[in-house]
Amino acid sequence: MAKKRVVILGAGFAGLQLARNIKDSEYDITLIDQYNFHQFQPLFYQVATARLEPSSISFPLRKIFQRKRNVHVRVAKVTNIDAANNVVETDECNFPYDYLVVATGCTTNFFGNKNLEQHSYPMKSTAEAVTLRNRILLNFEDALHCSADDYEGIMNIVIAGGGPTGVEMAGSLAEMKKYVLPRDYPDMDFSRLQIHLVEGGSATLAAMSKESQQKSQEYLERMGVQVWTNALVQDYDGRTITMKDGKTIRTNNLIWAAGVTGNVPAGIPKEVLVKGNRIKVDEYNRVETYPNIFALGDIAYMESKDWPKGHPQLANVAINQAKHLAKNMKRMLSGTELVKFTYKNPGTMATVGKRKAVVDLPSFSFQGFFAWTVWMFLHLMLILSVKNKLIIFINWAISYFTNDTTLRLILLPTRKQIELAQEHHQLVDN
Repeated sequence: MAKKRVVILGAGFAGLQLARNIKDSEYDITLIDQYNFHQFQPLFYQVATARLEPSSISFPLRKIFQRKRNVHVRVAKVTNIDAANNVVETDECNFPYDYLVVATGCTTNFFGNKNLEQHSYPMKSTAEAVTLRNRILLNFEDALHCSADDYEGIMNIVIAGGGPTGVEMAGSLAEMKKYVLPRDYPDMDFSRLQIHLVEGGSATLAAMSKESQQKSQEYLERMGVQVWTNALVQDYDGRTITMKDGKTIRTNNLIWAAGVTGNVPAGIPKEVLVKGNRIKVDEYNRVETYPNIFALGDIAYMESKDWPKGHPQLANVAINQAKHLAKNMKRMLSGTELVKFTYKNPGTMATVGKRKAVVDLPSFSFQGFFAWTVWMFLHLMLILSVKNKLIIFINWAISYFTNDTTLRLILLPTRKQIELAQEHHQLVDN
C-alpha cells in the first residue's frame, strides 16, 4: 500500500520537531520552507549585535534528515493551499497530501503602517538579523564623517516593543555601548549614544510577573537605557519617530519588535482565523472543519479549559504540540483513539545582560545571576547540534571574560549575490 503523504509547512520549532518525531514511521514526509536551514529565533538579537555568527544558530535541514528516504526537504514559498483537492501550491511545484500540517509561525506586524514597514528594521529571520547587524555597524562608520544634522539621528537607537525581544536587544546594545564601541572607536564620544526602549503598555515584559517587569526595567535603566512606557509609535519617516501623544524622537535607527501576526498561507479560509491572524484548531490541533489539516505552534490558536484565550506563542508550546501530534499521527496509522493536547506552563524567562535575567516559574520568580545561568543553560540545550552548542558556549565564555567578541563583520551582498538570487527566482517562476 502507498504511504500516507504528510506535507509540513515551515521548519521552525514545531514543523521540524514533528518531522523528526515521525521520520521513522510509515509516512511519506515533505518538509517545505523558504530557507534550507532551521533558525533559532530566541538568539536572533545576538546575531544582530555581533555576539554570534548566523551559522551558530542555523542548522541545515538536509543534514538533519540524511539517509531518511521518506523525508523530502523542499525549499519553496507556498503560494496557495487547495484544500478541496488536497494540494499545496508553491512557486516551485505542487505537492499533493493526505495530511497537511501548517507550522508557518508568525511574521512582523507593522499594523498596516507602510512607513514603518519601509523604514524600520524587523528581526524575524536570520537574514533580517544579519541586515540589522550591518545597519548597526555601518551606523557608527557613518558617524565618523556625517554632518552635524545627521549625528543626532545616528546616535539615537530606538527599539519599539518591550517584550522579551525588545528587552534583550536593548540590554545587548547597552553592553555594546559600554564595553565594545569605545574600544573600536576611541575617537568618538559614546556618552552621546542614546538607546531608547519604547513600550505601548505600562511595563516591560507584560506577560511576566510584576517582579520580573519591575526588575527588567530597573536593570535596563541602570544600564543607561531610556525606557518609555505607555508610549505608542504612530509613524516613522526614516528620520523622525512620531509618537501618538505628539512627541518626536530623531533617529535613523528604529528596530521594530512591537508585535507579530500569524503567517497564514493563502487558501486558509478566513472563517478559521482569529485575533492575531492565528488559525483556530481543536484540542487535537486539527483546523476546524478540515479533519486532515493541522496547525502547530505560533500560528495555532487552541482554546481549552486551562487556556481559554489560547496558548502563549512560545517555543516550548510549539515543541510540545509537535511531539503530541507526532504521537497522534502514529495512532492514526494504527487506528487507535487520538489524545487531546494539554499544556502545563513550565515558566517564562528573559535576559537583560551579563548576570542579569528574570525567570518566572509557576510557583515563584527569581532574578539576577542564577536566573541568567538558567536562561543560558536552557537556550543552549535547545540548540540542535553538539557542534553549534560548543561554538555558542565558547563565544559566550569569551564574551563573559573579555566583555568583547571578534564578530563585528560588515557583510553586504555583492552584485553577483544579488544576480544569483534574481536568477534563482526567475528559474523558479519559469
